[in-house]
Amino acid sequence: MINDKKVLFSGMQATGNLTLGNYLGALKNWITLSDEYECFYSVVDMHSITVRQDPATLRKRARALLTLYIAAGLDPKKNCIYYQSHVSGHAELAWILNCFTYMGELNRMTQFKDKSSKHADNINAGLFTYPVLMASDILLYQTDVVPVGIDQMQHLELTRNIAERFNNIYGDVFTVPEAYIGKVGAKIMSLQDPAKKMSKSDENPNGSIYLMDDPDTIMRKFKRAVTDSEGMICYRPEQPGVKNLIDIYCACTGKTPQEVEREFAGKGYGELKPAVGEAVIAVLKPLQDEVARLSQEKSYLDGIIKENAEKANYYAMKTLRKVQKKVGFPERIR
Repeated sequence: MINDKKVLFSGMQATGNLTLGNYLGALKNWITLSDEYECFYSVVDMHSITVRQDPATLRKRARALLTLYIAAGLDPKKNCIYYQSHVSGHAELAWILNCFTYMGELNRMTQFKDKSSKHADNINAGLFTYPVLMASDILLYQTDVVPVGIDQMQHLELTRNIAERFNNIYGDVFTVPEAYIGKVGAKIMSLQDPAKKMSKSDENPNGSIYLMDDPDTIMRKFKRAVTDSEGMICYRPEQPGVKNLIDIYCACTGKTPQEVEREFAGKGYGELKPAVGEAVIAVLKPLQDEVARLSQEKSYLDGIIKENAEKANYYAMKTLRKVQKKVGFPERIR
């Protein structure tokens, strides 16, 4: 615990462009957590290089993501917002934890299999040990809770296993993290394939609304959104495309699905789609305006980056020194 608050850790990769799904499903809900938790929100740029990146683009996207965190409402005085690569403890702890992780555990990771199939020309060791770095991210700050989706639960379970294994050998070193169970963000699906989540890595750009999309682009994507031939606006699994549009509309307006059904009773998809588009545009405009403003405040952002890296390093080193002593590394002479 820090300042009598439980610790919460989360992060996003500095690759691709964040989508409406990332915002409504995660980022928007982070804002309220700082009152209850001591929050560490990382731009996990070290994870990004398991896939080849253009260096200049990665740096640009990392800064854009950190700016977006703040623009979305994360107060950098109440939350530790930092670059993963600016805290060497992530990599140092990951090496130690690699030595307490079994090959069989890593072989079972479904994301490794998925990413290997997508990047068959670059199946590197980092891609394989990615979950250990993720465990390091979490355990480094003695994290109590981690907001995770279903696709990340396997990694959190591995983190818990590693922490318990280490604690069983060396005593009470790591806090064993739990999944954060709180307000669940809207699960936003692809506009072109409502059977899968909206993703920043979608090969079809029409399937995703990106947070920096302009109003014309947003409206065009919604008008092309997949629905069905039934023509009725009903909130039910049998109409996944329509259900997804209603979910987005609800997340942006605060209405319930039943209220939306009543609002569009007797109307067609030609009226629903632009209405959802307008609601999304209204939600994203203030965010986009704040990103534009902050992007001009170079010295302000640089100050946040420096200050929060120092804060993250302080707490990371407390854990790392403890771990190093436990495994038998010689004490550093200061």
